[in-house]
Amino acid sequence: MKKLWSHSPSAFCLRLITYLAAGLSMTLIVVLVGCILIRGVPHLSLSLFAWRYNSDNVSLVPAFINTVYMTFFSLLIAAPLGIFAAVWLAEYAKRGSYLVKAVRLAAETLAGIPSIVYGLFGYLMFVVFLKWGVSMLAGAFTLAIMVLPLIMRTTEESLLSVPDAFREGSFGLGAGKLRTVFAIVLPSAMPGILSGVILATGRIMGETAALIYTAGTRPEIAVSAFDSSRTLAVHMYNLSSEGLHLNQAYATAVALLALVIGVNSLSRFMAQKIAGGRNG
Repeated sequence: MKKLWSHSPSAFCLRLITYLAAGLSMTLIVVLVGCILIRGVPHLSLSLFAWRYNSDNVSLVPAFINTVYMTFFSLLIAAPLGIFAAVWLAEYAKRGSYLVKAVRLAAETLAGIPSIVYGLFGYLMFVVFLKWGVSMLAGAFTLAIMVLPLIMRTTEESLLSVPDAFREGSFGLGAGKLRTVFAIVLPSAMPGILSGVILATGRIMGETAALIYTAGTRPEIAVSAFDSSRTLAVHMYNLSSEGLHLNQAYATAVALLALVIGVNSLSRFMAQKIAGGRNG
C-alpha cells in the first residue's frame, strides 16, 4: 500500500484501477474454471472414453479426435495465408498507403463479426454453392476464414515490433529483401506470431455456431474430409441442449479445457524455446 501512495493521487488511482481489473479478471477465470472442474470431474467415467459413441455412453472420444482434425486443417489453411498476408502488409506494402489502411480495416471488421454469420456464409458458400455438403472440409474452411484476421493482425504487429536496425544490418551485409524477411524478421517475430496462432487455436476449439451449419453434428470419427462430424464444443452443446446428459456435458467441458490448456502450453513452450535459441 505504501508503494501505491508513493506517487501522485492520479498515479495512485490508475495503479489501483489496474490492480482491481487484474484481480477481477483472475477471479472470473478461477470461478469459471473451478465451476467446470467441480461439476465435471466427478462425472468423468470410462464410458465417456469408449471408442464409439452411442446413446448409453455418449462417448467424447470421436468428438475429441474430430476436434484435433478440425484444428489441424483449419490452421493449415489459415496460418500460412495470415502470416504471408501480414508479411506483405508489414514488409512489402507501402506503409501508410490507402490500400494498407483498407486491408487493416477489413481485417478488423471481419474479426468482430459474430460466428453465426460465418456459419451462414460457410453454409451458403461451401455446403450449397461448392457442393461439399455438411462436412469437415466445409467446417475447416469456415473456421479458417474466421481466424484469418486474428492471425494476420497479430502477425503484422509482431513484424512491426521488430526494430528496423535488424533490417538495416541485414541489408548492410548484402542480404536481399526476401532473405532479410525470412532469415531475420520472421524468426525475431516468431514468439508473437505463435501467440496469435494460440489465440486462433482456442477460438477454433471452442467454436460451435459456425460448425453446426457447416460440419454438422454426426457423433462419429470422420474418416474422410467430406464426412460430417462434431467437435467437442458441438458435442457439449448437443448434450446440454437435449437436457438428458448435463453431467456428461460438464465432463466434456473438462476434456475440452484440458485439450486447450495442453495445446496452449505446448505452443508457449515452443515459443520460449525459439526465443531462447535466438537469445542464446
